[in-house]
Amino acid sequence: MRIGVLGAGTWGMALSALLAKNRHEVTVWSAIEQEIEQLKATRRHKNLKNVIFPEDIEYTTDIEKACRAQDMVLYVVPSAFIRATAKRSLPYLENGVTLINAAKGIEKNTLMTMTEVIADELSARSELEYKLTALSGPTHAEEVAIGMPTSIVSACEDESVSRAVADVFHNSCMRVYTNNDVKGVEICGALKNIIALAAGITRGMGLGDNAIAMLMTRGISEMTRIGLAMGCKRRTFMGLAGIGDLIVTCTSRHSRNNRCGELIGKGASYEEAEREIGMVVEGYHALEAAIALSHKHGIEMPITEAVYDIIKNGCLPQDAMLRLMTRDMKNELDT
Repeated sequence: MRIGVLGAGTWGMALSALLAKNRHEVTVWSAIEQEIEQLKATRRHKNLKNVIFPEDIEYTTDIEKACRAQDMVLYVVPSAFIRATAKRSLPYLENGVTLINAAKGIEKNTLMTMTEVIADELSARSELEYKLTALSGPTHAEEVAIGMPTSIVSACEDESVSRAVADVFHNSCMRVYTNNDVKGVEICGALKNIIALAAGITRGMGLGDNAIAMLMTRGISEMTRIGLAMGCKRRTFMGLAGIGDLIVTCTSRHSRNNRCGELIGKGASYEEAEREIGMVVEGYHALEAAIALSHKHGIEMPITEAVYDIIKNGCLPQDAMLRLMTRDMKNELDT
């Protein structure tokens, strides 16, 4: 397959390495010239220090080269840049192309998932024939890039399309499942980052493993409630894109959201924590959309609200935790 990868961050490069090892022709695009020049010169990424990328990956700052005459185009930029990147790619996509979204987020102003944002931009070319999938799961770039065992979900309403995408990524290190609940897969990918912020804050406060397990368990319940209200399938939240991604994002040293939360729990502001991490923290960018979805559908999301109050309103983590612990008692089976 000829595959264009739009985005040269750690996740984009990890997927590019996997695709190249699967013998696909990979062209990586970034709008940042310095990033592309470094990759060309060193075959290394500054945030994946122990990885040397395959020689046959091409790099470009020309998005036309990454999009035209490709069998598949993979969007792997931060969620805040998905719309602009989709719009930028639009003139160069050709009929029959399969588009794959690997970003995790919800657009703040429209409450659209990332595949919905891409489709919205592509509607400007009504004649364009394309297929659109979402790729999500417990997949830290640091492990995918070096071939450690990983599993991911390829989501599309058309099973034949999700399976075709799965075949492209599947190998002995990457096991790919399919799912037709696209919205559910994407909602999981966005909201688990907020719960990971909460778990990190708790760790930074020194509150122990019990508290983190509590937040993870009640977090997946919170995610499932809003997902069901939006028409998603319960089992998606119990799968790789849901509980699987939540576990790894709440517990791993590779998780930006977890690390950001831990710094906040130790007393740093969000801005200070983000500067120290030096990469995009997607949970922060999903907060306003998650609160808006909660209000729109009339669904309680107390953990999300607590993280929002800490980061956006300056609430002390200790006060937010006390508020969570003193909520009215409920039957677990009802929530």
